[in-house]
Amino acid sequence: MPREYQYDFELRHFVYFREVAKLLHFRKAAESLGVAQPALSRQIAQLEKSLGVLLFSRSRRRVELTAAGKDLLDRVEPILLRLRRLPAELQSIAAGGTGILRVGFTGLAMATVLPAILRAFSQSHRKVRVELSESPTSAQVEALRTGRIACGFLHPHMLPPGFQTRPLLRERNGVVLAADHPAAKRKTLRLRDMAKVPFVLFPRHLNSSFYDRTLAAFTEAGVTPHIAEEVWPRANAVGLVRAGVGATLMCPSEARNLPNDVVFRVLTGPTPVSHLTLAWRDTADNPPALKAFLAAAQVT
Repeated sequence: MPREYQYDFELRHFVYFREVAKLLHFRKAAESLGVAQPALSRQIAQLEKSLGVLLFSRSRRRVELTAAGKDLLDRVEPILLRLRRLPAELQSIAAGGTGILRVGFTGLAMATVLPAILRAFSQSHRKVRVELSESPTSAQVEALRTGRIACGFLHPHMLPPGFQTRPLLRERNGVVLAADHPAAKRKTLRLRDMAKVPFVLFPRHLNSSFYDRTLAAFTEAGVTPHIAEEVWPRANAVGLVRAGVGATLMCPSEARNLPNDVVFRVLTGPTPVSHLTLAWRDTADNPPALKAFLAAAQVT
């Protein structure tokens, strides 16, 4: 036994102490515990000796807690309560009924499938706390690899080995423009029509495959994009569009709640396609809460 775990007292000492502290009567406490009164007195004496303090002041007529005894009772009560609950709590965690589930997501997920999945999961697993973290695809892949998140809603072209995935949706990108931009008068546009418009994109290292598909779409349209800024998340790109920096690409689902001073226009012809995928580690020891969450994602 390591020295830091060597104590002069045992759990039963605290159980005995609590009963005496609650009843303030050794005979009644002994009867409640089902032990002989002399044995109970010896156990309390051993606890006091190991702690180096008196826990009770005793007289012929009464037993009272000392200041140290009152403090110990305050400390012991929650410990014993947690221990009593421990088997049920562990069984609930093993069944996926409680615990913490960490989930990564992108803006497209929150604008489309994620709210319904969260609602369905929370209705059946109210005691599981879902911790959400908005992060780009590259950060989610690393967080999945290291176990910092249990699953992620991301946009991969391909994931490294060791992951399972479930495709959720596929959307062509449109363009977001300032409402007073001349091109905003048209209901649909082509990338070719945007040849002279600066674009706000995202840094390539956040999702290299989609970035490359974006540039490939411009090339197919016969346009060399003028990239004015590269920012993330998407809300920052919209802010720069509002500031008059240029235009940005966006899926229709994300464009439903744009500010009044910008507009979304459908792109015809070449345009990058966003793929939203749910990904998790391919391992046999995935927690039950994750399995339940994946089931909720399947249903919705």
